Amino acid sequence: MKVAIVTGGGGGIGRATALALADLGYALVLAGRTPGRLEEVAEQIKRAAGRAICVPTDVTQPQDVDRLVRQAREEYSRIDAVINTAGMAPMIPTPDILPTQWREILEVNLSAAFYLTRAVWPVFRNQHLESQSDLHEHGRSGAELGPDSGGVIVHISSESARDPFPGLGAYGVAKVALNMLTKVTAQEGEPLGIRVVGIAPAAVETPMFRALMTEEQVPTREILAPQDVAEAVVGAVTGAMRYASGETIFIHRRI
Repeated sequence: MKVAIVTGGGGGIGRATALALADLGYALVLAGRTPGRLEEVAEQIKRAAGRAICVPTDVTQPQDVDRLVRQAREEYSRIDAVINTAGMAPMIPTPDILPTQWREILEVNLSAAFYLTRAVWPVFRNQHLESQSDLHEHGRSGAELGPDSGGVIVHISSESARDPFPGLGAYGVAKVALNMLTKVTAQEGEPLGIRVVGIAPAAVETPMFRALMTEEQVPTREILAPQDVAEAVVGAVTGAMRYASGETIFIHRRI
């Protein structure tokens, strides 16, 4: 059994990703600030004979993130994937952003990813070393471990990282920095069997997006569904993009 943590697990992209991974047999650890939404997703997974636990978490608080990783380990003994979907994107012209708002936007969209990476890194490193030890014990010291023998981290970035949108300046700045975090931690993690991948969707049909744009302004048919993003995440974790690391992959609506 493989295990995945999904932050923002009660939201649009997080929910779709959790359900997609559960369909593949992953046990889920759902994290977020809204316990009721997390429980809804967990119950849906359990009704389909899957496994899921909920860990209410404020991802901007390092001690909360440390507790999340600790509870995941206590419940399932290992962690194979961490999917960071938590985010916020208030539309405020950059000169009008208050310093407190600026810090909050960067905390949720950037610092939270660092806290999660920092918390799970020792777990992934130890899993890689255990995999190496197992090869030696079974006389297969010359065999190669997979690219994610430690684990894989997937960050949800955004098209805003390369195509600025008026009013989303702080959000775009955070996502640009997140892409660099993806790149540098992928390089640092390669010797430890740790992959790090970014998925950067254009507009997605989620409550967060609809708080910015109405159906009249941007029809649903013109944007991505959460399931489209979840499909890309699954590809990064298990499928066609399994050997990718350090890249941020931009995805757009299907024509």
